[in-house]
Amino acid sequence: MRSTLTDIAREAGVSSATVDRVLNNRSGVKERTREIVIETARRLGYLGNGAPALMTETRVRLDFVLPAGTNTFIANLLHQLEKQAAAQPDLDVHIHSIEGFNPDTLAQTLHDLQGQTMGVGVIALDHPTVREAMRSLAASGVSIVTLVSDILHVSRIGYIGIDNRAAGRLGGYLLGRFLGSGVKRKIALFAGSLSYRGHEEREMGFRHIIGEDFPDLEIVELREIRDDRTKAYEEAMGLFKRHPDLAGIYNIGAGNTGIGQALAEIGRAKNIIFVGHELTEHNKSLLLNGTIDAIIDQNPRVEAREALSMLSRAVRGQAIDYHPPRLQVIFRENIPES
Repeated sequence: MRSTLTDIAREAGVSSATVDRVLNNRSGVKERTREIVIETARRLGYLGNGAPALMTETRVRLDFVLPAGTNTFIANLLHQLEKQAAAQPDLDVHIHSIEGFNPDTLAQTLHDLQGQTMGVGVIALDHPTVREAMRSLAASGVSIVTLVSDILHVSRIGYIGIDNRAAGRLGGYLLGRFLGSGVKRKIALFAGSLSYRGHEEREMGFRHIIGEDFPDLEIVELREIRDDRTKAYEEAMGLFKRHPDLAGIYNIGAGNTGIGQALAEIGRAKNIIFVGHELTEHNKSLLLNGTIDAIIDQNPRVEAREALSMLSRAVRGQAIDYHPPRLQVIFRENIPES
């Protein structure tokens, strides 16, 4: 079945009227928005070989360095990068999945890309060896963007992702409002690794809003689970033994399925408030069965689109028009269509 204008509008994040103006070559649409619509229409098979050409004079070699592991959001981001790159014949995209919590491995991968690539997107640990590798890569003329988690004081052309401090504040606000006031309650934090600035910023935002607006809530522990569902399960079971009266959980990163498994085994999946991140298929199931109460989502499709655009335009010396992903709160009652 052929895609419709509504399908293109939904995928591109614009109105159907905007899609109609672009496909009929009418004025009144920003150039970057026009590119997004045409790219989406191509990807969905709406446009054939006669579609308007977009900057195809030279193939651009881009490399993305992502952490390996059981993080479903990262897997979705990788899939979107591959899918969208395949629809752009002017791009030559390579993806490297590496052990995500080893800064030396990450730094060496970046060093090895010197002389091989024109642009790099990286989810990077905030570590001295990684920062130096990024500086060296940038000094060699490679354009760099940070994805999902930013790093300051390095030469990068931009950061593609949400405001993680705002995301942490949102997580704290949701947990506080669910639990209410007037009664002292215990809550706990899980994080992948605070070596990721994004996770550190979420923790900071969470702690600030809890301290400011919800003084009845006591943060009793923070457990780092390396975005691994098995470690998440083990840490959660230990946490519940130490704090059988725990009332709420905020998981900064991945591993929600492990925490959900532990909650089910102790029979508390419906009475501990649980707020997490990313609308993956696993998390949808946890929302539907009531284990997770709210998901704070960022859109990997948008992040992949913006990363490919920002890097390719920078390599070609063209102006960058960044359309950032938006924070969205998902409950069981407003799960969007896939």
